[in-house]
Amino acid sequence: MSLQALQHGLKELGETLPEGAEAKLLQFLELLQHWNSTINLTAVRDIDDMVVAHLLDSLAIRPWLDGERILDVGSGAGLPGIPLAIAEPERFFVLLDSAAKRCRFLTQAVLELGLANVQVENLRVEDYLVAAEQESPFTTITARAFSSLDKFVAAAGRLLSDQGSLLAMKGKMPADELRMLPAGWRLRSAEKLAIPGLEGERHLLILGRA
Repeated sequence: MSLQALQHGLKELGETLPEGAEAKLLQFLELLQHWNSTINLTAVRDIDDMVVAHLLDSLAIRPWLDGERILDVGSGAGLPGIPLAIAEPERFFVLLDSAAKRCRFLTQAVLELGLANVQVENLRVEDYLVAAEQESPFTTITARAFSSLDKFVAAAGRLLSDQGSLLAMKGKMPADELRMLPAGWRLRSAEKLAIPGLEGERHLLILGRA
């Protein structure tokens, strides 16, 4: 059923994946389900529900990725970073999380899935600023559950290229958060996401420098 749910959802999203990607996505969910029995990584327990809430939800923002180097802030269980990395093997993804137990899962998942285009960093965003100073800026930075928009901008903005985009995944449109954006930043666009099988509102807010 999981494969059927995934294939149906991908068709509804209009997504085409590289060869072998569907199997890797489902393998990722199996790993997540296994680790979830000892480490609380997600409240979603049923694997078919995970297809919708984790895989399709993550892949829905794929059209807005830009550039070769992408940072996923507060990656947690690897969402949206790992599904996107599976779908985009030519791009390089850095998964950043401050919790060691979550990074142990991410490292194991990257190893078992053979994702050569993913690097896991067990650091706070503030600490990664220093480590990344010698790297070129990221053109896309994603966040699925990283606090408020102003905190996202304050923490990750310095890692973004001048023309790059911060992609913040939200439920309902956070009007109050948008009013609190720091000076020098603006909302470029707000995209209402239609996730097959997912109830409730889902938005992608694309932020950039003014």
